[in-house]
Amino acid sequence: MNAKSAAPPARARAGTETAAPAYRGDKEALLKRLRRVEGQVRGVERMVDEERYCIDVVTQITAIQAALDKVALGLLDEHARHCVIGGGAGKQEERTTELMGAVKRLMRHG
Repeated sequence: MNAKSAAPPARARAGTETAAPAYRGDKEALLKRLRRVEGQVRGVERMVDEERYCIDVVTQITAIQAALDKVALGLLDEHARHCVIGGGAGKQEERTTELMGAVKRLMRHG
């Protein structure tokens, strides 16, 4: 069995339904973008192994952070449209609070 097939299945957080994720339609594009980020991280690893100039390494790390931010913002956009707006009036307040918590965590990383 390879590492990809050994991965545990995704689980919903406690108290959330197991509806299809908002990004389901863009899943392949999302995975492609994440694989690109993974390649960038491997590149930084090589740079460190090769003892490249510190500022060059930091520049690449900054690019990785920007790429991950773009992925996160896209996911948050899909969540807002699919799960908050399209989630029904009974859940909008709770999901808006959840969304804003995620935005705050994303903004704090820097």
